[in-house]
Amino acid sequence: MDNTPKLADRIVSGLTYLSAGIVGVVWLIISAVRGKFPPRFTLYHIMQSVFLSLLYVIFNFIFWHIVGFLSYIPLLNRLIRQLVYLFNMPFIVGYSIMQCLIYGTILYLAVFAFMGLYSYIPWVSDIIKSNFRK
Repeated sequence: MDNTPKLADRIVSGLTYLSAGIVGVVWLIISAVRGKFPPRFTLYHIMQSVFLSLLYVIFNFIFWHIVGFLSYIPLLNRLIRQLVYLFNMPFIVGYSIMQCLIYGTILYLAVFAFMGLYSYIPWVSDIIKSNFRK
């Protein structure tokens, strides 16, 4: 038996990363209404995309609150502003270092999903794989 994912599963998996998990959640709802459980490949990518999106939102929220708090401390506020500016200033074709890292990661994940492969991000992929039954 061939173990490669179907084209529709690969497309849904890739689009899930490009839409921050929204396509995957909609696909899960459609699958639940139809009464069919999505394949392991698609479920893995949907779960990883949603987990990464939530992790990004939580990290961003905490980071900016810490930066806001540290900006009230004299002398430290100038250093914090310089570091934030360094990571957010235009770097390559108008994109900052942080944008390049984020878009590069999304591109890596989407390309692997479109190719029908399991992408791996340390710690995150291990958590997702541990939630699957053997």
